[in-house]
Amino acid sequence: MRHKRILVVDDEVYIAHILEFSLGMEGYRVVTATDGNEALKKAAEDNPDLIVLDIMMPGMDGYEVCRRLKADEQFAETPIILLTAMDGEADRDKGMEVGASAYMTKPFRPAELIARIRGLLEAVAEPGDGGHSSLAS
Repeated sequence: MRHKRILVVDDEVYIAHILEFSLGMEGYRVVTATDGNEALKKAAEDNPDLIVLDIMMPGMDGYEVCRRLKADEQFAETPIILLTAMDGEADRDKGMEVGASAYMTKPFRPAELIARIRGLLEAVAEPGDGGHSSLAS
């Protein structure tokens, strides 16, 4: 079985390193990006199985990155977790509107994030199961 690929996008290098280490220890192959444009480029290059995406970044914010990825047929079914310090109800609603599969706030516990990642990856349809996905917002 191939290792699942996760794209971590966060302009805080410390957070990206924590996630890269934690997810790597769980057997995931992790690619990181520090801004929206780099995220779109790396997504196209690496075709990740799941994306962990910060919202507040310089230039293109995470909402716009999520919107663009979900509009691309290649990533329409790719789970995206918004991981952000923005904890308002309107922020969460906007995240779901742009296509996020999950919304988690910082500070976060890596174990909780890993559990959410596992659940989302398990919900994604595997080839040969009829093409059904049970991703629910």
